[in-house]
Amino acid sequence: MTTGADGAYRLTRLPSGARIITAPMRERASVAIAVMFAVGSRYEQPENAGIAHFIEHMVFKGSRRYPTAKSISEAIEGVGGVLNAATDKEATLFWAKVPVGKFALAADVLCDMIFNASLDTTELHKERQVVIEELRMYMDNPQDYVQTLFDEVMWPDHPLGRDTAGTEETVKAFEREDCLRYLHEHYRGDNVVISVSGAIEHDEVLAALEPIVGAWGDGARLQAQPAPPRRETPRLRLLNKRTEQANIMLGTEGVSYLDEDRFAADMLNAVLGEGMSSRLFLSLREEQGLAYDVHSFTIKHRDAGALGIYVGCEPKRGAKAAQAAIAELTGLAERRVDDAELTKAREYSKGRLVLQLEGTSSLCNYLGQQELLTDEILLPDEVVRRIDAVSPDDIMRVARRLLDGGLRAAVIGPFRQPERFESLLVS
Repeated sequence: MTTGADGAYRLTRLPSGARIITAPMRERASVAIAVMFAVGSRYEQPENAGIAHFIEHMVFKGSRRYPTAKSISEAIEGVGGVLNAATDKEATLFWAKVPVGKFALAADVLCDMIFNASLDTTELHKERQVVIEELRMYMDNPQDYVQTLFDEVMWPDHPLGRDTAGTEETVKAFEREDCLRYLHEHYRGDNVVISVSGAIEHDEVLAALEPIVGAWGDGARLQAQPAPPRRETPRLRLLNKRTEQANIMLGTEGVSYLDEDRFAADMLNAVLGEGMSSRLFLSLREEQGLAYDVHSFTIKHRDAGALGIYVGCEPKRGAKAAQAAIAELTGLAERRVDDAELTKAREYSKGRLVLQLEGTSSLCNYLGQQELLTDEILLPDEVVRRIDAVSPDDIMRVARRLLDGGLRAAVIGPFRQPERFESLLVS
């Protein structure tokens, strides 16, 4: 058993290898539980792309003790709780939040639907169409679909560059045997973390979970395909589509969530494009009136990452807005951020962290995902210490490091000539 600093959390590893984390928030009226697996679309091959996401859907369709989707949802919603799931590149998450006193029910529902999923063939065939409609919905929304194109241009011909939900062709091919095989390969004992926070104690959590936590397979985690080395590939993905607004996403290679520069990259991102006092917002929206929505973001994987900028603007201003955004990014590599601006970015980031962790679900996910993906938990005080340690020189150095790999972009809008954007990506 491991106890975090100041007793902020406790961690127990069960004989199966499953790790259980608890963070008591005794004054809360709720308890949140998240069951997380270190598996996602990164672990897939082209022929089964989207199967992790598809399985996430299928476990909600019935299990041993809760045989239908209706019985699963009613069990949680019947006590006023919420139940949901998400699939990412490197993790799959199932979670529930229930009132105090209903934790045992939430744990039973989640564990039964995951470890005793029925995977009924009739339900599987119906769910295929649901997932296909989800894929079509995202493709019809340029603001969402441009993110998929951005991933493709950052990591071409690699699982990190594929849509998490796969393609219509792969989804149509999934059968029960494919799902079972994937569960046995990846839903293993040492590949799962269960994180709990709220008005509950560690011993109570263990008593509820130990009898019901299972595993589909045995053995060690399977390894994902390494991130691709830097190589010369097309730097622009442009989709010529009649839209009222241009959707532009441009960026650079970033840092991983294990990289020592990750906190400096986060401070760079805060200065550049987080919030209405960031450089991008003040310059492109407030001063130049080029865009309604403009912000920056980071993507972090185990051995790769990206720094991105999103701009939503009138199509005729697309190239000018992209050029202005690039100027703000390159400016961080050319001139030191002054102390006042960096202090503002630090306080913004620290304040957001504190506010984010007020809720039981947020704290539960924060602790669990760190343990799952990095095998280390940094408590908020340690994160604050590392944020405060970032200097103006660190930000300028990291900006230069990121820009060294060159710029890439994804664009959706009524554009027939890619040259107007390609020229902006050449340093």
